[in-house]
Amino acid sequence: MNVLDENIIDSQRQQLLARGIRVKQIGYEIGRKSMKDRNGIIPLLHQQRRPTFFTRDADFYDPKLRHAGYCLVYLDVHENEAAEYIHRLLRHPTFRTQAQRMGKVIRVRPGRLNVWQVSEKVEQVVAW
Repeated sequence: MNVLDENIIDSQRQQLLARGIRVKQIGYEIGRKSMKDRNGIIPLLHQQRRPTFFTRDADFYDPKLRHAGYCLVYLDVHENEAAEYIHRLLRHPTFRTQAQRMGKVIRVRPGRLNVWQVSEKVEQVVAW
């Protein structure tokens, strides 16, 4: 399941849906509006089956938040580029499947991906 934070603007959500990428957005299809970031969203993710959570909130790019049951993706891109980078990440050979994404905290930005993984002590850098 792909979950969008409510800070992903609607035009980007619509672009994802038009590309056939199924998503649920916080405050609309899942959870409630204005959920507290870590205190509300992380417990919600634990209740879902292997979600990948996409946000533009840098607070989620924290290795302490790694968990085998979900993936956190911090989109360090302009708000109008979110759909493009979500699409690219979901098609990337290293992160194409749900199983490949689980246990990771990923920072997406132009040119590279930074990844913290469960059981790893160092951050990895993955090229686009």
